[in-house]
Amino acid sequence: MNRTSTYAENIPDSPDQLVDDFLYLVKKIAFHVAARLPANIEVDDLIQVGLIGLLDAANNYSPTQGASFATYASLRIRGSIIDELRRNDWIPRSIQQKSRQLAKATQELEGALKRAPSDAEIAAHMSLDINTYHQMLRDTAIGRVTPVDAQELHTEDQNPQKNHENEDLILDIVAGIEQLPEREKLVMSLYYEQELNLKEIGQVLGVSESRVSQIHSQAIARLRSQLQPWLGAAETPQD
Repeated sequence: MNRTSTYAENIPDSPDQLVDDFLYLVKKIAFHVAARLPANIEVDDLIQVGLIGLLDAANNYSPTQGASFATYASLRIRGSIIDELRRNDWIPRSIQQKSRQLAKATQELEGALKRAPSDAEIAAHMSLDINTYHQMLRDTAIGRVTPVDAQELHTEDQNPQKNHENEDLILDIVAGIEQLPEREKLVMSLYYEQELNLKEIGQVLGVSESRVSQIHSQAIARLRSQLQPWLGAAETPQD
């Protein structure tokens, strides 16, 4: 193979070509998210705002960022959709609060144990029985359409510094997913990148849908604990 052909293969697609190639991803994500939202949320509206995220991804992506375009674009598309949901105040604050409590407990145990804590250890640390802990995981999964909460990832900020910070946060999310335990990483990939639902993931893994929900929520809590430098300010209690 000559150098010219090798170089050509490494040249990233143009933004327009990336949009054409990954337009299907916007529709997949929009329908996937809409399935978990109230019936009054129009999927066409989600597709329109998701397209904004795809355009942003196509214009800002570089292979040197260490993530595939599909993974990077998925986060940008979901970021645009979550902005729209945030404007409509769809995600209950109680769900966001529980999610933060899980992340805090996970972070504290990871620091103390120097390893990933088990479900039972996190439940004990939170003074919960294991069934109550699993219910808490299910509760937070109901409102989870992106790996971080709405107020923590804004894709339409007009402040250039904030846009740069959001870009770095997205890349850190990708890196954080790579550091998850293998099963949690697989669930995150199947759910956020391959757009499988929990039942379909359960069939792939050979476990129940409720168990997949637990694995997914635990992965989210672990990921949030890794992103504390980014999320700390957003998690300061409001008066």
